[in-house]
Amino acid sequence: MSKSIDFPDCYNYKPPITITPSAPTPNHSLYLSNLDDLMYQRLYFSEIYIFKKSVKADILKSSLSRVLVDYYPVAGRLRTSSEDENKLVVDCNGEGVLFAEASMDITAEELLIPCMTQHKSLKKLKCKGNTKKMLDNPLLLIQVTNLRCGGMMLFISFNHVLLDGTGISQFLNDWAHLTKNPNSNLTIKPYHNREMLKIREPPQIKVPHPVYIKKPEHTNPERNYFMWFITQTIVHTSITFGANEILRLRKQCTTSLFKYVTDFEVILAHTWRSMTKSLNMSPTRVVNICFTANIRKKLKLPKGFYGNAFIIVSAESTVKDLVNSNNLDYCIKCVQQAKSYLDDEEYIRSSIDLLKDKTLIVNESTNAFVSQLNKLGIQDLDFGEGKPFHVDTFGINSCAYFLPVIGDPNAVRVMIPIPKNLVDKYHHYMTEIECWEQDE
Repeated sequence: MSKSIDFPDCYNYKPPITITPSAPTPNHSLYLSNLDDLMYQRLYFSEIYIFKKSVKADILKSSLSRVLVDYYPVAGRLRTSSEDENKLVVDCNGEGVLFAEASMDITAEELLIPCMTQHKSLKKLKCKGNTKKMLDNPLLLIQVTNLRCGGMMLFISFNHVLLDGTGISQFLNDWAHLTKNPNSNLTIKPYHNREMLKIREPPQIKVPHPVYIKKPEHTNPERNYFMWFITQTIVHTSITFGANEILRLRKQCTTSLFKYVTDFEVILAHTWRSMTKSLNMSPTRVVNICFTANIRKKLKLPKGFYGNAFIIVSAESTVKDLVNSNNLDYCIKCVQQAKSYLDDEEYIRSSIDLLKDKTLIVNESTNAFVSQLNKLGIQDLDFGEGKPFHVDTFGINSCAYFLPVIGDPNAVRVMIPIPKNLVDKYHHYMTEIECWEQDE
């Protein structure tokens, strides 16, 4: 693969503007649940969509203004709760979202020249809004960049406190629907209320939650992976698993497990094992991998709910047990054991209650945190000129992502943050699947 090249500058030929709802909207404070208002979710998460054909900015702005009537909290601002200074609420005041237009002297194909790590120049495509500020700031920032080939790049940055991945996919697809069908209405209205995710009074923590620990007064650098990680030069590297690669991974399972493992489980187990092996940790060290799980169906949340509705589960192992097996059975069983917690509604409710404690942090032995974005429908986004040519995200240094591969619904692109000096080693373990049998 080639090294990352530098992109030309992005030219903002108009100053950003604020898009407000096209009709009057309710003015009130929106309660945010414990799943919304987490300290580590007080950030902006960004996605990139590259299209081969552009849609006129005026059309996009008009339909955006319309969809904000239905999704009126998105046009609001975060405020500190009058009842609890540590808690946020949404002031639904209709102040609007930020929209910018730009152009770049590059084609869609040139944006996707293969390289081992994510292009640093992608930051040039970001909307020039303030994503460090949480309060009194637009909750959604958008930039449409027209490309030399007649295509466009859509940059989306949304405040994670208000929406999760499923929620932003719902919002974007509804915006696209109104763009293509300007005289229609939404078939499923967004559901704003988060009261059904309120904690129980008193909170009932009846089961253990290995994902979280109390923030220690004194942190042990030997145990805390994050403390070491943030001192490294981090890059985001991607590897794609198509049908053939997934079959090769499945063949790393014994016959008894082959039929009962999902693609997600086998890829997650292999990624965890490969990353841990490349980090060269002490064999006795305990490591965790955390991953997100959608709880909409389990808690029977209303259709159209777009708030944060996922919990985090964690698989745990010693380094020695994780990397010293010549098949994937052990790693997969660790992942399946973690997933089994999701069958217990009490575990889910207890997780929500637990998060009332703002002193909790993610277990410091966690060496990977994975978010599954490939099943959200973001690859089907169509504003009238076709679906995306490519979908990407600006990686957060603590998170790995499973992303869709355009044109191959069965493929998965795994993007993970890793120290720059370990990229080659990690790629070796991820791609030379059969090497595990001979390495040990």
